[in-house]
Amino acid sequence: MAPSRGPITTPRKLHKTLANHKGPVHVARYAKGAAKYVLSGGQDRTVRLWNPELGTEIKAYAAHGYEVLSLTVAHDNSRFASSGGDRQVFLWDVMTGQTIRRIPGHMGKIYTVEFNEDATVLASGSYDSTVRLWDLRSQNRQAIQVLEDARDTVQTIHVGHSSITTGSVDGHVRTYDLRMGELRTDFIGHPVTAVVPSQDNQTYLVTTIDAHVRLMDMSTGKMLNDFTGHASSSYRIRSCFGHGEASVLCGDEEGKVWAWDLVDAAVLQPNPPPKVHDKVVTWIEHHPTEAGELITASADGTVKVWKS
Repeated sequence: MAPSRGPITTPRKLHKTLANHKGPVHVARYAKGAAKYVLSGGQDRTVRLWNPELGTEIKAYAAHGYEVLSLTVAHDNSRFASSGGDRQVFLWDVMTGQTIRRIPGHMGKIYTVEFNEDATVLASGSYDSTVRLWDLRSQNRQAIQVLEDARDTVQTIHVGHSSITTGSVDGHVRTYDLRMGELRTDFIGHPVTAVVPSQDNQTYLVTTIDAHVRLMDMSTGKMLNDFTGHASSSYRIRSCFGHGEASVLCGDEEGKVWAWDLVDAAVLQPNPPPKVHDKVVTWIEHHPTEAGELITASADGTVKVWKS
């Protein structure tokens, strides 16, 4: 838990609006390290690379035949992977803008892709209810492992050091301990749209479409806190930790960005927060190192960069 701290501030000053997508933006991710860049993916079948400081688009990546629903950036920022309606994962070279590899295997839309720490393995989760693990060093086109425990769409994956956590529309969060070959299942009871572990992997945030964000104990599956107030009933939305994990942030279906104190689950001011997007906020991500910056993506076609 964070040491005694001053007032928690949420970045709410609009710095830049990134508005080149045509139609809903489903995902926006910071680059790794100092995170000087942002990647976004949308309904218009493109992935776009931005300089969030200047608000400029650097490059557009076009190869998808259907909407882009998920992005993951490699540890060294040289590559990223994207997925969506194509039923295959696209692996890209950031500089050249070309696809390095396209990985078929799923039978339906791929809602989520995530690299491991050194980008040697890629995990993908799909409408076909499976999670597939791909060894990117191998020329073998087969998945190295297929996790078939979910009973419905897998919407979110987190790849840890030796474990993988998945969230499904079937209402379960599943944690696979790859070293021990064990599976732990937490029944949340409502469709899971996002799972975000804390830095120490002791807890995780789970977002569900019953308009709750819950803080769960990773080892016991016990609920530690419950964050409410936001509007969420039908879209995939994501919550995340604020800077230093002192707060919890989540966009909602009314275009508002909510913030709560992690410890007492009280809504941080302003309550209710102002409407900052014209449609549902599909994604929120806090800057990995800077205290005063976050990004939101929305079905209104924009990504917005917020500063304190």
